[in-house]
Amino acid sequence: MRRLALLPPLLSLLAACTVGPDYKGPPDVAPRSEAAGQFHRAASAPVDVATPPARWWDGMGWDGRGDPELAHLVDLALAASPTLKAAQARVLEARALVAQQRAALFPQGNATALAAKARIPTGALSTADNQINAALAREAITNPSLFPGGTPPHVDIPNHVTTELYNLGFDARWELDLFGGTRREIEAAAAQTDAAAAKVEDAQVQLAAEVGQAYVGLRDAQHRLDLTRASAAAEHRMLDLTVDKRRLGTATDADVARMETQARQTDAQIPPLEGQVEQAMDQLALLAGQEPGTLDAELAPIRPLPLPPAVVPVADPAALLRRRPDIRAAERQLAASNAEIGYAVAQLFPNVSLFGSIGFGSNKVDTLFRSSSLSMIGAPMLSWNVLDWGRVRAQIRQASAANEESLAQYQSTVLQALQDAESGLSRYGHQREATFQLAAALDVATRAQRLADARYRGGTATALEALDAERQRLLVEQSLAQAQAQTSNDYIALQKSLGLGWQPVDPARLPNPPDY
Repeated sequence: MRRLALLPPLLSLLAACTVGPDYKGPPDVAPRSEAAGQFHRAASAPVDVATPPARWWDGMGWDGRGDPELAHLVDLALAASPTLKAAQARVLEARALVAQQRAALFPQGNATALAAKARIPTGALSTADNQINAALAREAITNPSLFPGGTPPHVDIPNHVTTELYNLGFDARWELDLFGGTRREIEAAAAQTDAAAAKVEDAQVQLAAEVGQAYVGLRDAQHRLDLTRASAAAEHRMLDLTVDKRRLGTATDADVARMETQARQTDAQIPPLEGQVEQAMDQLALLAGQEPGTLDAELAPIRPLPLPPAVVPVADPAALLRRRPDIRAAERQLAASNAEIGYAVAQLFPNVSLFGSIGFGSNKVDTLFRSSSLSMIGAPMLSWNVLDWGRVRAQIRQASAANEESLAQYQSTVLQALQDAESGLSRYGHQREATFQLAAALDVATRAQRLADARYRGGTATALEALDAERQRLLVEQSLAQAQAQTSNDYIALQKSLGLGWQPVDPARLPNPPDY
């Protein structure tokens, strides 16, 4: 009894043994950036070290107001995108794998029940039947007094046997995780679940940015289409005036041909822009998980291009490294690969299992549960494939190499994130400056058009000169519209590089798939 009392503490002590390297967290890849109070390229753009909002799209709009259509489209995409649903399904898959691995820590049982009735042929008995009848015939000849009437009886022995069998049993097997191989598998699976959840959050970041840029592309195409139509109308008016001047002898056929060529070239720009508007609508429908054409009526009315806020909060590099979901996913992948090394190392050690079975067996139902029908067995079992260490050693080296690969991928992800943010700040700041220059050029072109109109009304300029000034202003306005759209896209790309636009994913709150 004293020896049996020592067994549970001994098993607990052995269970506390987990071979392989313990995970000590990710390495410090960018110490200088983490220690810095701001980004290196922060001077290129009007930014603030304040904490940025996750819903960056709420800050885009015009006249100090947000764009409700943009917010609606992003929310619709985050709720219905098939891409996001696929990422969520991978989280549930990884979570189920954790439950499967944890179940291996507990005993596994199997219950059986059997009721059988068999009819078994007995060819040997048929042979005995013939032998007995032949012996009786010989005895009748030798001793006829034994058989009144002189004829021996015929003996019939059946040529089959009918039997019944009833059995109830239960057996259990418990594989003791003495060296932590199963626990390392659980550790790896849990880390993979966290990585899958981080990838869902990263998919949210990517999706919100794609919706924002597609929406900016739609409004930009609509605006440029409107300006191109206005420019085409102005050029056709100039063509009509040139034709009138040719009738009066103040313009040549070459002047008319030049103006007609210019007008037709502008006309040719309209169909591609109409195609860009339709393609942008279809892209937004796809991102929102809708059929093509579903959002056309909602998106057809022309609205102003959403512009970024005057000052952009970006926090600091250390906050970026904590916030970006792809960095957290890479770190969890690193933790999982570290646990896989421990699982491989555990294969070097013996495997100990406890096996037990209890059952009742009888050829009659009424005697099935008698003590004489009871059978029991219980035994420990040890298996240790000592001749397979070469293969196991190779698996350990393979797991170690995979861990080194995960480490390199984590380092690359961190450095790429910092590069994305720094480049995003640079692009946004310089594009914003170019947009300001074009806005100033539009002011000059607008003043020139007003002066030409005033001179035309005063009789000191021709109608052709006034129309040409209008056409030049429209060209500058088109360039400014393109620059503003690029500024908005660069702002969205900056938010994406900062890892904004996601909400925390709790695997326990995701809808479970049907349990068939």
